[in-house]
Amino acid sequence: MGLAAKSEPQIAGGFVNESFTQGHLLRDRAAFAAANRVEKIPIVIVGGGIAGLSAAWRLHKSGFRDFVLLEMCDQAGGNSRWGENEITRYPWAAHYVPVPGRKAIYVRELFEDLGVLKDGKWDERYLCFTPQERLFLYGRWQEGIEPAIGLTRSDRDEFRRLEEQIGAFRATSRFTVPMEVGFSQESANLDRISFADWLSEHRMNSRVLRWYLNYCCRDDYGATLDQTSAWAGIQYFASREPEEKGPLTWPEGNGWIVQRLMERIGSFVRTGRMVHRIVQSGSGLKVYAGDAEYHADFVIYAAPTFLAPYLVEGMMPLKTFEYSPWLTANLTLDRLPKNYGSDPTWDSVFMDSPTLGYVDATHQTLRTHVDRTVWTFYWALAEGPASQNRRMLLSGNWGYWKDAILHDLERVHPDIRQCVSRMDLMRMGHAMARPSVGAVTSPERRSLAKLHGNLLFANSDLSGFSIFEEAQYRGVVAAEHALARVSGSKRG
Repeated sequence: MGLAAKSEPQIAGGFVNESFTQGHLLRDRAAFAAANRVEKIPIVIVGGGIAGLSAAWRLHKSGFRDFVLLEMCDQAGGNSRWGENEITRYPWAAHYVPVPGRKAIYVRELFEDLGVLKDGKWDERYLCFTPQERLFLYGRWQEGIEPAIGLTRSDRDEFRRLEEQIGAFRATSRFTVPMEVGFSQESANLDRISFADWLSEHRMNSRVLRWYLNYCCRDDYGATLDQTSAWAGIQYFASREPEEKGPLTWPEGNGWIVQRLMERIGSFVRTGRMVHRIVQSGSGLKVYAGDAEYHADFVIYAAPTFLAPYLVEGMMPLKTFEYSPWLTANLTLDRLPKNYGSDPTWDSVFMDSPTLGYVDATHQTLRTHVDRTVWTFYWALAEGPASQNRRMLLSGNWGYWKDAILHDLERVHPDIRQCVSRMDLMRMGHAMARPSVGAVTSPERRSLAKLHGNLLFANSDLSGFSIFEEAQYRGVVAAEHALARVSGSKRG
């Protein structure tokens, strides 16, 4: 045992992008230094994730220049941040965008600006190369993540009936991206029960089917079947075209989009500026961040909404916004495991794993042979109360989580420890909004989603869940609302 431990290659690494200590200053109502300068500016954007960057993109594209975006972290992008080493760039969280449908007009407009969509056609360089996805089950790999081997006649019947139900929901046009376009009273009824209960009502109890749907909920929402509303579970499937081409992806995931946005609006973005107070002042607002006091006509609040009561003077605590904790890791591999397979695949998933598997950052390369690569490993801590999982996430040191990840990978890749030379980890205590039962229809969410007054909420969690298209939509519509009302605008 001792000889094996000594011969095992040493793996370097550590935690990166740690920001929870700053967030806890807000939670604990810590005192901050007084501002020593005042800056008057019509629009202040709080938060530099996709929602905030999209608001800035819309302001800038409209010719408006009197704004500033304040971001707590040293790198903009939020869940779309990325990293880079000597091998490749790689994502830290969001790693793709499904090919947007016709109703996602703002996303399509953005991709036209970025050259991804040209004359109605998607640039092939940005569509995921094949093979795209695979699932390890029963000791072997299969193409695609939906289980297709070892199914009983009953399993197949339930998969067929689910597909028919999803097709019927899709045909109603009530399940859309962005979600506000199609949300209706019928949708509200589905939000009042869990996806697990809806499946039971429709006699869909196959273990294999439920594993697959549970995986989908964990992957998109960081939540289990019983934690997810039936509306959100159906939305996952019915809002997309059944044979959509895609997804769109890059080595650094959605970090590629962030980089292109920063090329356009980066001069308006101030990183390392944590907003710690927002106060109504006459007809305007005062925003306190770092050493500055910003006097604004409008504030586009694009940071996670759960933080707002800690920042906005007089705002009551929120009751229905819940968030999932995540752990992501980037593993530098000096060689592929012996049983990896002959075809490099973008997304690899293990059946019955508590994790979500990994994506290969070099999958989009045009090189014919790849020796070294980077895998981005995803783990949504979904089982049990989110607060308890947040404590577990922070209490485990780097060595604990490194070994937990390698242990999961070893079930499929026994020699993984001999392949990995570095593993960096990122902990996100409030990574994604959970569309739990009743969350989407809650009066609290719907009230904050309405654009009124001069404090405009714009985070994707106003949609009840966190995906790129919803964040981009919220940011753009908040920017358009402010543009239509701001006085003394500076254009050109």
